[in-house]
Amino acid sequence: MTNCFIVSLAITDLLLGILVLPFSALNLLLKEWPFGTTFCNIYISLDVMLCTASILNLFMISLDRYYGVTAPLRYSMHVTPFRVAIAMCVIWVVSLMVSFLPVHLGWNTKDKSIQNSRESNDKECKLELNKEYVLVDGLLTFYLPLIIMCLMYYRIFKIAREQAKRINHANCCNAVSPSLPAVREHKATVTLAAVMGAFIICWFPYFTVFTYEGVNEIDVDETASLIVLWLGYANSALNPILYAALNRDFRTAYQRLLHCRRVGPQSHETPLTLLHIRRTDDKPPQIMQNAHEVKLSMAQDTNGKEGTPFLMNKVER
Repeated sequence: MTNCFIVSLAITDLLLGILVLPFSALNLLLKEWPFGTTFCNIYISLDVMLCTASILNLFMISLDRYYGVTAPLRYSMHVTPFRVAIAMCVIWVVSLMVSFLPVHLGWNTKDKSIQNSRESNDKECKLELNKEYVLVDGLLTFYLPLIIMCLMYYRIFKIAREQAKRINHANCCNAVSPSLPAVREHKATVTLAAVMGAFIICWFPYFTVFTYEGVNEIDVDETASLIVLWLGYANSALNPILYAALNRDFRTAYQRLLHCRRVGPQSHETPLTLLHIRRTDDKPPQIMQNAHEVKLSMAQDTNGKEGTPFLMNKVER
């Protein structure tokens, strides 16, 4: 199910790079908008919609990972294809509601007129703000998702540390080197810190300026506005790096999406351990497990009969 949100995030960031960033760069270089007011409002609507969808996709990925870590045995019950489809619809409906509707109906301007429709502003293209629009958009698409994501990642991090400590303790009792769990804990820490750090660094300055400007109904310095805006754009460029390079699950999903190489089903990590039980005619079942990778294999018994794979869950006792 995570792959659906990854594909949605990848498509969103790609569309932002194709449909929005070239015009943003051109507007910055020319210091004026050369395409007229109608296209200006379409461009701004696309900008707001795609940035919002990118943030909400990150939020849904965080929610998916939270259920995968905190309730692995009930994951398939919580995260169903129907619920994923509903979540995808919510992402794009909310993104449309805070972009095209306000911009083209005048809900975001101080005088409730359609923005950039005045003759004196035909060479200027910017998102106008009023207090109501800023509060609704900021809370719905950034501040509330940010708070929930921080709480979820904190919970995930605590669970990962507790599991690593238990594994380290068990390995010490068995005189086994604890380096592997320690490395895994370190990687988990780096991944979580990178994801949340990039998200906060890239978007928090923009929404701070966005909220301040709308609530106080004043125009912030243009240079500061451009800096925080492009910092937010940078998050879309960082997403593929963070979610693919730092996490094997997401890297596998990108490889499948891009067909970079053939990836077998065994390369995708899950909270389950696959055990193989090989039966013989005169011996009790033998359980084989690879300690480092999750693999499903088929074995032959002494009479040439095919063994039976069993799916076992990891349960901490």
